[in-house]
Amino acid sequence: MKKNYLLLLIFLLLGSATAWYLFSPDDKKTTNTLGWDRKFAVEDINEVHKIFIAKRSGETTTLTRNGNHWMVNGKHRASKNAVENVLEVVSDVTLKYVPPQAALDNIVKDIAARGIKVEVYNKSGEQLKAYYIGGVTSDARATFFIMENAEQPMAVEIPQMEGQLRTRFDITGDYWRDRTIFDYQPEDIESVSIEYPKQRNKSFKLQRNGDDFEVKPFYDNVPPINRAVQNGRVEGFLVNFENRMAESFDQGFAQKDSVRATIPFSTIYLKDTKGQEKTVSFYPFFKTDSKTKEKYTDIVERYYTDVNQEDWLLTQHRIFENIFWSYESFFDDAGHQLKD
Repeated sequence: MKKNYLLLLIFLLLGSATAWYLFSPDDKKTTNTLGWDRKFAVEDINEVHKIFIAKRSGETTTLTRNGNHWMVNGKHRASKNAVENVLEVVSDVTLKYVPPQAALDNIVKDIAARGIKVEVYNKSGEQLKAYYIGGVTSDARATFFIMENAEQPMAVEIPQMEGQLRTRFDITGDYWRDRTIFDYQPEDIESVSIEYPKQRNKSFKLQRNGDDFEVKPFYDNVPPINRAVQNGRVEGFLVNFENRMAESFDQGFAQKDSVRATIPFSTIYLKDTKGQEKTVSFYPFFKTDSKTKEKYTDIVERYYTDVNQEDWLLTQHRIFENIFWSYESFFDDAGHQLKD
């Protein structure tokens, strides 16, 4: 009889444990069943302050949180989109399955040959995670990760998302950088001057004076317009400096110095209320016939864009055309935008 009671007690205990597991929240089960080598995600993404990425080629990238944005290698503002893609992996990556024993040799060899190492740190410098990213599964729906000091690689994914995760870390150089040329709220702009070297009478200087604005010719030999500046038009002009981005960096452009030696369509000198200045020159990139290679000098699609004599980018005319106002536009009903 005592033996039957003992068996019944064991059965009840096992049943209770099973029920607790089955009906407990999924996140609780994950936390308690996954070993350290299977938990790649950082639970609190706000705790992440630095992400170090190293490739087998020797190239390294360090992303560091700086207030409400991120920096690349401590020098340049990082691309918001690129950082968000990385952070999504860091916070949401989940085990999909454990690869079969027969596949391990090839997976490990691939990681050893071209793996990308990722180290994640908090603000205090404490390492939160460190793992290597390999290739993708045969169906391209998962990516192989292996935790540092672990022996077993894992196939991981972001739930409800198909595709590999490696590409989010496998970018180089300027692809990590923010391509924003201008991103100012009107109230943050102290002054803007736009010079059109080939249209001197269209060039102007705009200066904030308290709640009002002063607009005058850029060149001293251009007669001033003796009418009151309409503040509403100034505000309509300044809103165009919000979120204006380049198409791409082109730092390695071989003819950069030759282009700089030509006359730009326009140069913009902007100073914000914190005293920071930016100088941006736009050199027309004329449309070319794909067959004859003839240039259409009356059609501008893009500009070579020189920012502070430091960065060389390509910008699209349609993104920046609303910035190219003329001097008289602040006083009468003349059209605002200029064309090269």
